[in-house]
Amino acid sequence: MKNAREKTVIRTSILSIVANILLAGFKAAVGFLSNSIAIISDAVNNLSDVLSSIVAIAGTKLSGKAPDRDHPYGHGRGEYISSLVVSAIVLYAGITALIESIKKIFTPEDVDYSTVTIVILVAGIIVKFALGLYVKKTGHKVKSDSLVASGTDAFNDAILSISVLASAIIYVIFHINLEAYVGVLVSIFIVRAGIELIKDSVDNMLGLRVESKLAKSIKAEILKEDKVEGAFDLVLNDYGPDIYLGSVHIEVPDTLTAAEIDKISRNITKRVQKKFGVILHTIGVYSINRHDEEIVKAHKDIRKIVFSHDGVLQMHGFYLDKEDMTINLDIIIDFAVENRIELYRHIFDEVQEKYPDYKVNITLDVDASD
Repeated sequence: MKNAREKTVIRTSILSIVANILLAGFKAAVGFLSNSIAIISDAVNNLSDVLSSIVAIAGTKLSGKAPDRDHPYGHGRGEYISSLVVSAIVLYAGITALIESIKKIFTPEDVDYSTVTIVILVAGIIVKFALGLYVKKTGHKVKSDSLVASGTDAFNDAILSISVLASAIIYVIFHINLEAYVGVLVSIFIVRAGIELIKDSVDNMLGLRVESKLAKSIKAEILKEDKVEGAFDLVLNDYGPDIYLGSVHIEVPDTLTAAEIDKISRNITKRVQKKFGVILHTIGVYSINRHDEEIVKAHKDIRKIVFSHDGVLQMHGFYLDKEDMTINLDIIIDFAVENRIELYRHIFDEVQEKYPDYKVNITLDVDASD
């Protein structure tokens, strides 16, 4: 499956390379012959797409390497590194084209659009739209962010090429020279795309929040397991596109044996990996007591204290030990709260004041997933 995905990404990228080389070549030739900075900028844009596809192939090959001693979780993040390189190429191409376009505004030159120029621009637009549709569809099929981004970029390129075509038609009909301004417009779009790509690449390398739909679906699947009454603290570490390893806490009755908990943990690991392709290498356990009325009342009272404060998203992992005289619980406070530590301390003091005979332990959990 992994090899098939790699082959599809590489094959699609090669098709994109060939198409963009032809487009860049024709547009560059027409641009120099007609003395049009707008068309030359459009050609530069196509050439940057070629370089992007080449780097994407290199990244895909790197990410497809098997795990080794130094990289036990594989090389999937290599695709993010290649995306960063692609982003830099796109940004450089955009800045270079922008500088040249601005120069043309202050030192305008006559342009000479011919019928061949118009035909090539129209053909380029059609090819870009078709290429974008195919690449984006393939990207969604094999779950490749780089292909989806490449397909989207192709659509944007087609739209930019329409603006170049429009400036050429305006010049032919009305003899108004807008091509330097259109060149600036094209360049700005390229620069903007480069900045957005860099942001996406850096975000992926730093680590993003688990997609809400995926997190909720995994937790819902875990709750289907018999005896599991809650699923919390889902953490997924991204080791490349669709390569997740993670951990989760589950709430189960305190009457279960170690053997029963072991069976539940193994079942959860199997069903989550089978349905989502996610490997849960650690499943922690929160023990809950539903039979002791005093503990149930304490749980209800403490929950009331915790959620009386704005910004608290969740409370879980509650456990009251009468023998050790301890109360343990975890809370999650929204990142939007200006001073999370101050709110945490305020909650802690209130709970401790309510139960002075107990040692209260409250863990401030990270809001890692929905």
